[in-house]
Amino acid sequence: MNHSDANPPPHASGPLQSLHVLGARASLLLNYRFLIYNLVVRDLKSRYRNSVLGFLWSLLNPLGMMAVFTVISLVLFRDQTIENYPIFLLSGILAWNYFSASMMTGTNSVVANGHLIKKVHFPTEVLPIATILANLVNFILALLLLFAAILIFRIEFSPWIWLLPAVILIQTMFTLGIVFFLSTLQVYYHDTLIVMDVVMLAWFFLTPVFYSASMLPVSYTVAGFTVDIQRLVYILNPIASLVNMYRDLLYWGYRTDLDFFLRTFLTSVVVLVAGYWFFVRHSANFSEEV
Repeated sequence: MNHSDANPPPHASGPLQSLHVLGARASLLLNYRFLIYNLVVRDLKSRYRNSVLGFLWSLLNPLGMMAVFTVISLVLFRDQTIENYPIFLLSGILAWNYFSASMMTGTNSVVANGHLIKKVHFPTEVLPIATILANLVNFILALLLLFAAILIFRIEFSPWIWLLPAVILIQTMFTLGIVFFLSTLQVYYHDTLIVMDVVMLAWFFLTPVFYSASMLPVSYTVAGFTVDIQRLVYILNPIASLVNMYRDLLYWGYRTDLDFFLRTFLTSVVVLVAGYWFFVRHSANFSEEV
């Protein structure tokens, strides 16, 4: 197999043909499943190599954030309106940490493995995919911390908890779609990662992770137009929608709204397909640019 076989550009004449090419390219990834597995294992091992606590660091991070924001909420803001605030916070923090870590490591996944692209012929999309899956493993293991906290606070598990894997899948698809796009930009513009560092900080505060969306004004008038701020947050920020779905299942204990669920799912599919198309379109030149 030569490099052009591993990264064939999609010479498509229309949207349907483009989807056909992407589908064929995605099915080819099954032949590289063991490579993806090895890359995930390598990523996890390198992340905690020479670390005394190893994986425990991925638990200490959300615990530390939980402690800090609990103090901010209860002491500085004196906000005691949210019951069992640590559970409320963890259900948002863990989802956000999965997204944030995937975005930052995934954006640089192709450039960081430039030596592999130049020496070995394989579909380069396995690099961001493996990075996302490595962060997914950390996220799933960190959920055990949340389940333990739910038991400690004696909160009943939602009868709709079986929907949790579907929500995780939706977040993974959405994140992977954005990472496909950003990792491509990082190949050509190495300051993409620096810009994203600032973007992610702003994105965190614009997402109701440590606060409830109900704290936002229901309506706000701008230039004579009344805008529903709470609704707009979920429309413009899919991560806010995902955090809300996690809280529905893990904190509030009821089923997430079906329309809300389907809208977020369709958004994730569109982002994934668009990001993958953008990645594949430019991947043939990666070996020359990294």
